[in-house]
Amino acid sequence: MNIYVGNLSYEVTEEELQQEFTAFGEVTSVSIITDKYTGRPKGFGFVEMPSVSEGQAAITGLDGKTLRDRTLKVSAARPRPDSGGDRSGGGRQRRY
Repeated sequence: MNIYVGNLSYEVTEEELQQEFTAFGEVTSVSIITDKYTGRPKGFGFVEMPSVSEGQAAITGLDGKTLRDRTLKVSAARPRPDSGGDRSGGGRQRRY
């Protein structure tokens, strides 16, 4: 189960986040999203738990909890939208 965690303090580490979720079961991965240019955290992340029941328990137990003076927003992550398939990826258009 993929879980969204929002309103994170910029000082929270992936290890701290994993520790919070491990109280509810096995954690497969933790990822705090960072700005690709500055490397600074964006204030949200994702936690992967293999068990749906443990994931639901973590959502119930951690949504609204305070961590480093911030109230966590915890919910099931929405699936990523399909990118459409044939896009080449890359950012800005080049001008010649």
